[in-house]
Amino acid sequence: MLLIPDLIKKKRNGGVLSDDDIKTFIQAVTDKTIQDCQTGAMLMAIWQKGMVTKETEALTREMMLSGEVMSWPKEWAGRVVDKHSTGGVGDKVSLVLTPALAACGCKVPMISGQGLAHTGGTLDKLESIPGFNIHQSPKQIVEILGSVGCCIVGQTEKLVPADRVLYALRDATSTVDSIPLITGSIISKKGAESLAALVLDVKFGRAALYKDPEGAKALAQSMVDAGNNLGMQTCAVLSSMDGTVGQCVGNSLEVIESLETLKGNGPEDLMELVTTLGGLLLQMTGLVSDLPTGRQKLSEAVSTGAALSKFQAMMEAQGVATETARALCSTPTDYYSILRKAAHQTELETPEEGVVLDVAGLVLAEVLHKLGAGRSKVGESINHSVGAELLVSLGQRVKKGTSWLRLHHEDPALTPHQIHALQGALTLGTGPQTQQKHTLVKELLLPKQHA
Repeated sequence: MLLIPDLIKKKRNGGVLSDDDIKTFIQAVTDKTIQDCQTGAMLMAIWQKGMVTKETEALTREMMLSGEVMSWPKEWAGRVVDKHSTGGVGDKVSLVLTPALAACGCKVPMISGQGLAHTGGTLDKLESIPGFNIHQSPKQIVEILGSVGCCIVGQTEKLVPADRVLYALRDATSTVDSIPLITGSIISKKGAESLAALVLDVKFGRAALYKDPEGAKALAQSMVDAGNNLGMQTCAVLSSMDGTVGQCVGNSLEVIESLETLKGNGPEDLMELVTTLGGLLLQMTGLVSDLPTGRQKLSEAVSTGAALSKFQAMMEAQGVATETARALCSTPTDYYSILRKAAHQTELETPEEGVVLDVAGLVLAEVLHKLGAGRSKVGESINHSVGAELLVSLGQRVKKGTSWLRLHHEDPALTPHQIHALQGALTLGTGPQTQQKHTLVKELLLPKQHA
């Protein structure tokens, strides 16, 4: 067996690590018998030299086995599913998809994360709901899945402990964007959930980790291969991330938009992602025969109110008072009698007449981050009420002076720099108003049996 410095040297020089080499490295990380500087050196060697498919799959498997692997009742076999997104602006898909899948007969133990930098986190959105408890033990997760069919929780202490160490050091060593390391981190955690099927929403564009579709596709293929290698049916959707998902950005505002979507009033682009991702999961589990049928079943779960009922039950199972959950799910709803509203709302107006061609999601997210909606490092507190509402749609013709953005903020006055940046996010053009559908889904990467 090679010693850790030998393993670092082997990878640094472009060698291929064996299964035993990778097992030795991950065990040392888990047992804390390796120095941080050595772990950092290995991460940089992997970042520089990459990994062949066999190495990536071994890394993912050993990370998964570094801690507890969840088990489910036998009668749930084939129905335990989950979804992962590489992150975006206004990406509230999980809040609608999770209860909709439960309404379709799936069990969804969604283990999510908190936001970092400009990307929002599903757990942060849910924590804007008074009483919502993201911390559930494995036993509690099984109980909630048994009674409700879905939960959205944080990573448990014993689930993939190796990833906790590697994730923190990847940020510190600027190795976050390594495809093998991303694959290992994401797929190991999903593998530890003992899923029957997994769908990945891999985003590309100006507000995504990968700006070009080629890079996003390479990551998606790596994760699909690793997931299927672990025995999970895994597929991916490539989706555009230039603007925003839906019309709202910011934690409590995204909860409101999600609830409105579950009540049948959601934006088309959000529902497109929900029905496509969910439809693929229903197809992979055999609950439907094809994607169009799956999409229809997800749409019906929303339109009939079945998904909304599951969301209400999930809130109650995770600590939200019954009267609060019921009030949020009723129609009509005064959301701000329950969710905190920012002290100030400011509307920005269009500088001229024209057709809305683009709204730069990254610019919105970066300004909101500085206003308190996001965090720069793990553990920082955030303001759940800070956010923005888009008051216009792509293709819409607007007159000069039309309100196009409503900003929710705590500081009484926005700085000239912030206003200038936000106004620069809006692109207007000439020509007639268009009714072209704003689609986000660009390509599907399906398992071989469904290709």
